[in-house]
Amino acid sequence: MSSLSKQKVFSALEVAKVCGVVNQTVINWIRAGRLKASTTPGGQFRVYPEDLRAFLLENGMKIPEDLKRLFRLEQVSVLVVEDDRVLNDLVVVHLRRSWPEAHLFQAFDGFEAGSLLGVNRPQAVLLDLNLPGVDGFELCRRIKVGEGFEQPLVVAMTSSNDPDVEAQVLGLGADGFFKKPVNFEDLITFLRQRLPLT
Repeated sequence: MSSLSKQKVFSALEVAKVCGVVNQTVINWIRAGRLKASTTPGGQFRVYPEDLRAFLLENGMKIPEDLKRLFRLEQVSVLVVEDDRVLNDLVVVHLRRSWPEAHLFQAFDGFEAGSLLGVNRPQAVLLDLNLPGVDGFELCRRIKVGEGFEQPLVVAMTSSNDPDVEAQVLGLGADGFFKKPVNFEDLITFLRQRLPLT
């Protein structure tokens, strides 16, 4: 569970105020499985910030200004890790067109990626698996076990034809997998569903 989750949870009533609805509507959303929530021993619902953020974004609801900092909407960033400089630049160009507000960082090997991860703490990492130095598999494993990182969304990319690669990298904790040549429209859609892309 992220440190963000530990800092703040929302009651159904607080969610109702954020969404501009009555408390019972939020309870109905939770019971219908539309809004993820946990239950206290006393039977009260609690919603973690990342679940509320996902719900608001998925349903096109306005996010109040006071919650943008909590949801990290002001500091959205993506690290592109790809040793092919032309492809790395191409990915950045497509992200910049679709998401001009994003902070984009580029790394061309696993060591450089590790350094940028520690300094910039991006919310997402687009990760080539065949990197010089520390390869993408090892980097994915390190990110997901929390070795000094905040466990960003990891999207693996590869040109490998090995049918086991996808299962292997998802088993290490990757959140998504794309075969090269990457369909940028699909990649942007994937990111939009999981990050506060505008």
